[in-house]
Amino acid sequence: MRLIYAVLVASAAVGCAPTAQPRGRSVTVTKTQQRGPVVQATVPRNPNVDPQADALLRQMSDELRRMHSFEFDTTQVMEVVTHDGQRIQGLSSSRVSVERPNRLRTDRKGLLGGSSVYYDGRNLTVYGKRDNLYATSPAPRTLDATIDFARDQLSIDAPAADLLYSDPYRALMEEVVSGKYLGEEPIGGRTCHHLAFRNRETDWQIWIEAGAQPLPCRMVITSKTETGNPQYEISMFNWQLGVRTPPGMFVFQPPVGARRVDFVTVKDQVTQEQQHPEARR
Repeated sequence: MRLIYAVLVASAAVGCAPTAQPRGRSVTVTKTQQRGPVVQATVPRNPNVDPQADALLRQMSDELRRMHSFEFDTTQVMEVVTHDGQRIQGLSSSRVSVERPNRLRTDRKGLLGGSSVYYDGRNLTVYGKRDNLYATSPAPRTLDATIDFARDQLSIDAPAADLLYSDPYRALMEEVVSGKYLGEEPIGGRTCHHLAFRNRETDWQIWIEAGAQPLPCRMVITSKTETGNPQYEISMFNWQLGVRTPPGMFVFQPPVGARRVDFVTVKDQVTQEQQHPEARR
């Protein structure tokens, strides 16, 4: 759970209208919903984590890992702190589509045109809509490995991508030093369990829907190493589980006139949009 501000994979997420609100129930289950067997996480319980918080996080992880395909909407708030100490927030929204074990599509909307990410099991592509630019790289054959590849090799990180791993619990708890359960709170018409965790670099909170399907509702990540302790917030809603994805949905087809560039160029464009919302004026 690192707070990195080059948010592509998940914010485009893990994710893409700033004013979007949950509509009705947060979960739609289709007739084609597929659930695989759940193998319980083998990570031992941290004695500094409240047992109730630990159990709820494991339940959420099990719910996510058994889903073969799913989609959800997000709204995000990316906060930066300027050199003179002013806090500025940038808003965006995303639609995230996942088909395990190796498909991801995210479409992020922003005032500068937004961006999309495509992963088809072979290639990872980031498309910047404002300047009609895209970058493509060969990628590993699984989503887990591709998230790590994007972070380690391309300097593209996704603060909420831990939820897209095949074992979210292991990813989320990797560096946790403490955790607690804070109670139930309403979020967009849903009742959600509020959990708070700490690690060395961040404090992070997660809200998990109460009831039969414990899906994530909201996350807040607070940096403890960045000047001014900026936050990243993401809300997740309109979950659709077991969706039928159209053929070619995860394969990038360059629009007319699109120009291929290296990853540094596209990353700089999207990072500028995320880090400097004042540039929109």
